[in-house]
Parts: sequence; structure tokens; C-alpha cells
Amino acid sequence: MNSAKSQGTALITGASSGIGAIYAERLAARGFDLLLVARDQQRLETAASTLRETHGVKVEVLKADLTQKDDVLKLQQRLRSDSSISLLVNNAGVAADGLLANSDSEQLESLIQLNITAVTLLASAAAASFSKAGRGTIINIASVVALFPERFNATYSASKAYVLSLTQSLNAELDGTGVKVQAVLPGVTRTEIWERSGIDASGIPAEMVMEAGEMVDASLAGLDQGELITIPSLPDAADWHAYVAARHVLAPNLSHSSAAKRYK
Repeated sequence: MNSAKSQGTALITGASSGIGAIYAERLAARGFDLLLVARDQQRLETAASTLRETHGVKVEVLKADLTQKDDVLKLQQRLRSDSSISLLVNNAGVAADGLLANSDSEQLESLIQLNITAVTLLASAAAASFSKAGRGTIINIASVVALFPERFNATYSASKAYVLSLTQSLNAELDGTGVKVQAVLPGVTRTEIWERSGIDASGIPAEMVMEAGEMVDASLAGLDQGELITIPSLPDAADWHAYVAARHVLAPNLSHSSAAKRYK
């Protein structure tokens, strides 16, 4: 059972620190019970204790490593079977340093498993459960590098472009089901992801680095406003709408029976 004021349970991956931990605090303040998922059991337990005391919500912790298929499967099953879960924050992810040509294959596979495979499988389970219930919200954390891949590591940029595309397609598939979908595209955000990935972020200009709390607050404001895509740093939403419009201009000419004249 959920607590009396609960809006259901929010399942948050990567919830022990950074963006995930702030989502947990903000959603608890909104009356959500929480299911916090991460690899660090001790940090999860400490956060859960504070959240219970501060907000009076139920908080469950689940230690899981989403680079491991068995742990992802267990979380999928929980999403499919627990009708109290009404919100998924697909936040867990990792960055990568260096050129693709020089990359370590095991590191690449781990990144793909976490940033792409786990995100997809959890979103699939949530979509099935939420659409059956006629309600629910799926928040996928992508990145602005999905729009500007040349500026960062190839694999990480591609993984976040996948999350953006997945969210847009999923939103179309869930039209009319009562399920809300959002992709969040942060810029550089002050979290532990840089250190964990071996990236020195000290040289990034301060005016480009957003605090995680401000990023999450902007993202939730975008969710409240019904945005499918939220870019917390973008001053004018019209710029994003122009980007989408340009994509739609291409649409009528993306598939024809004959090649374009310039190729003949």
C-alpha cells in the first residue's frame, strides 16, 4: 500500500547521488513514494532515511547494477507486476572518455548496456504497465550531445541520441493511452559522472555548468508544462520547435521510388 497522500511510487535509477538523488527529493516533496535503485546500498539507505523523515513518504531501496542483465530483468519484472509504480525516471548512465578508435571494448559494452539496453528494457516494461493502467509517466534522461554529437565522445553522444529517438517514438506509440513521456536533455551538469568516467571537467567554463538541482527543477517544470523534450538551458522554446519543423520538412522526401537527380 502507498502512503495516504501518495501519487503512487516513483522508480528512480541511479538514485544514490547527483541527478537521481535530487529527483528523489523533489518527487518525495510532491507526494510520491519512492523506489530508489543504484549500486551503492549504503548511500541509498542513508538517503531513504532522510527522505522518510523529511517528507513522510514510503521509501524502498533496491541495490542493482544495471550493467548486469539479471538485475535489469528483476527491475523489469517489478515494473510489470507492481501496480503502485506510476513514474519511472530512467536516469542511470555513464559517460566515456577518449576516441572510439582507442576505446576499450568492455567499457563500450558496459556503456551500451547501461545507457541503451537497460533504458530500453525498463521503458518497455513501464510502457506496458502504465498503458494498461491508463496513467503514468516515463522520464528518460538524455543529453544535449544528442543534438550536437561532434562535440563529445562518439559512443556517449550516440547513446543519448538513441534515448532521444526512443522517447519520441515511444511517445507516438503511447498516444491516447494516458501515459506521459519526457526526454530531458541537460547540458553540462555538476555531478559525479565526470569523475567516474575519468573525464577532467575542470576546464569547462563555469557559465556552461548547471547545478543539478536547478537542472532537475527546470526538467520538472517542463514536465508540468507538458513538454515531450525539455532542454533546461535553452532560453527560447521556439528554437527547438524550429528544429522539429526542419525535420518535418525533410519527411515527405525521405523515401521515394527513385534516387534524387543529383545522384544520377
